[in-house]
Amino acid sequence: MDTMGDWTWPGQGGAAAEVLPPPWVPAFPPRREPVAPPSAPAAGRTRSLIIGALLSCLAAVCLALAAQGKLNLEQIVGLSSPSEVARSARVTHGPAPTPLPTLTAVSSDAAGSAIDTAQYHSVALRHTGSFFVYLPAGYAATNQHYPVLYLLHGNSQPATAFLQLGLQEELDRLTAAHTIPPLIAVMIQGGPGANNWRNIGSMHYESYVLEVQELIDRMLPTIAARDARAIAGDSMGGYGAMNVALGNPFRFGVVESWLGFFNGLDDELRADRPIISQLGLRAFIYGGASDKIADPSENAPFAAALRAAGAHATSAVYPGDHSVETLQAHLTSMLRFAGHALAKGQSRGAA
Repeated sequence: MDTMGDWTWPGQGGAAAEVLPPPWVPAFPPRREPVAPPSAPAAGRTRSLIIGALLSCLAAVCLALAAQGKLNLEQIVGLSSPSEVARSARVTHGPAPTPLPTLTAVSSDAAGSAIDTAQYHSVALRHTGSFFVYLPAGYAATNQHYPVLYLLHGNSQPATAFLQLGLQEELDRLTAAHTIPPLIAVMIQGGPGANNWRNIGSMHYESYVLEVQELIDRMLPTIAARDARAIAGDSMGGYGAMNVALGNPFRFGVVESWLGFFNGLDDELRADRPIISQLGLRAFIYGGASDKIADPSENAPFAAALRAAGAHATSAVYPGDHSVETLQAHLTSMLRFAGHALAKGQSRGAA
């Protein structure tokens, strides 16, 4: 956990540049949620008959239970509040919620912010999942609810790579100066290799990201709303952030890709156009001019495609290569963009 990971980028310790493209860059990843074709009329009639029979059976059971005093009239006719109905449905019919992990303190700094960590048994991964959490100064002494920035690391990096970039210090400085609102940052620990934060084969890393997001909303005082969630990442994590955001457009209102790539995401974006045009999406993507791994020429066209879909999207190509130095040089700008976008989302929610 003391290094940027097994993957040494160009310029780090004399390591040679990887061959373009590296094997962990996907060619054309398929959509994970294909749109189902309309049901045939005959299938619709069959389904209606089945539903009718089930409702008849349910009514008979309800009446029998009511006669025995086990149900009251409100429960039979459904006069419970929507929240009670949803809660009852989750408890009765849904899968058991993942037990909440326990946060363990890692460190705190002079500014008053803290880094905690948690491990848990991930249903998505079928083995241990973990993440680190940045908690802003004053967190323990307030009842405030916070927006959340989720961070996905690059190939074979540890989640703590973001801390080594200076994430904690920059968030401390920006919030103390009131440049951005206080926020929670969640650094998710991925696998040891090229999973691309996707669901493919036996690797369910996209589902894992969503699993962590749901746990965080249950564990911490978050603003549990789309416009109060941002997702970002570097390199493989930059692809992963865009992939997760577009694959789950009702979950995240802000997305950033740092030195990332967008292979095969055009179909995803086209499918999201009606949602983005209605709900909006704030995006920032950037590449390095000398990057030999993630082609920087992809950034402007993909940003233009995002804007055409209704997103507020910005792209840039900065001097630098696929390196830690390039990420450090633009960390402040990326955190400012995410913080401002989350603040706008909070304003829209309040309105």
